[in-house]
Amino acid sequence: MALSTNESFPGDIKLTNNDEEVATREEMSSCVPGQSKTSAARVLTQEELDRLSGERALVSDFKQMKLEKEAQKNWDLFYKRNTTNFFKDRHWTTREFEELKACREGINLCQSISLSLSFSCLVLQFESQRLVLLEAGCGVGNCIFPLLEDDLSIFVYACDFSPRAVEFVKQNPLYCPERCCAFQCDLTKDDLRDNVPEGSVDVITLIFVLSAVHPDKMKLVLQNIGRVLKPGGIVLFRDYGLYDHAMLRFKAGSKLGENFYVRQDGTRSYFFSKELLAELCEEAGLQCVANDYVLRETVNKKEGLCVPRVFLQSKFTKLGQSQSS
Repeated sequence: MALSTNESFPGDIKLTNNDEEVATREEMSSCVPGQSKTSAARVLTQEELDRLSGERALVSDFKQMKLEKEAQKNWDLFYKRNTTNFFKDRHWTTREFEELKACREGINLCQSISLSLSFSCLVLQFESQRLVLLEAGCGVGNCIFPLLEDDLSIFVYACDFSPRAVEFVKQNPLYCPERCCAFQCDLTKDDLRDNVPEGSVDVITLIFVLSAVHPDKMKLVLQNIGRVLKPGGIVLFRDYGLYDHAMLRFKAGSKLGENFYVRQDGTRSYFFSKELLAELCEEAGLQCVANDYVLRETVNKKEGLCVPRVFLQSKFTKLGQSQSS
């Protein structure tokens, strides 16, 4: 049964007139009923297994090369069509990733302990403890602006593949150069250190970003972000998991490779196994500290449908000298 093109799942799949998935309006929180974390991806039905095993034909090499060459153009067109209206603000990040909240609590504790210091010394100490965050693949700012609103002392670097998306970030009324630095960047080849000091970032968010990168270049992205991460800093990762409903909805002629597909608009999506992500992290010099599937069932009451969603939520860190010895 096809989803109605006039009815979108709240917080999930937006459909075109051809009933093709073009992107995901991902709005998850730890409070969502039916959401659970597990070490294994969901179990497929026999029909789903047969469908996946029957998809052997891949998009031609010529078209794959064209998609890679035009990847930036396709994402720029995506933001031209949808502007800032496609994705919802991600207010769930501080609930899912306690590090974003714990860092702030830690600074408040340090300030309380340091009440005996002079005011000028306290300001200097506060500046040195300010949480510095990089959102790699920021889109139009749906993650960073809720964080900037909640925490007046945070500083955010934000980059995106699409120049148009970066301009939308800079045009946001909450954008302030004293608190946020947005820039265009191809994470697979542009050195982040041209805009972000090496080893200066406490937390990096990589949320629904790596799935849009060709699998052969994913390690380059992780190595790139690792260079600006502090020793002991953490990367917060969330992306499409293996056997997510979106993966099973791709029609014949959309498969680029194993677990890798192209949407109708030319943007691409990879669906991760936890084993692959752990391997990529290790090869990039990052250590996984958490790596779980998040399973959720999204219900469309009007259509009487229950859609199984699978995401991979992980945390990995950059070991310092004292940690690695």
